[in-house]
Amino acid sequence: MITDMSENNGNRSTRLLRTRDGRMVAGVASGLAVYFGVDVNLVRLAFGVFTVFYGLGILLYLLAWAILPEEGEDASILESFIGRHRP
Repeated sequence: MITDMSENNGNRSTRLLRTRDGRMVAGVASGLAVYFGVDVNLVRLAFGVFTVFYGLGILLYLLAWAILPEEGEDASILESFIGRHRP
């Protein structure tokens, strides 16, 4: 959910979401960039650095993909999966 720039410090979102605009894979990097108000390329670079030096970039990206809901959705992939398997 992206609010009007006059309502919320620039182009920042009030809720951390995977965005549909500006996505290359699943919208995690663009969602984080909108939420924190930074350039999306810096977030992608950070994921790349964590992947190369620590091997955590891909793991963090997949974890964020499962936890963060997509723009326009109420629940994340993980919440939907858990909700379907509850009695």
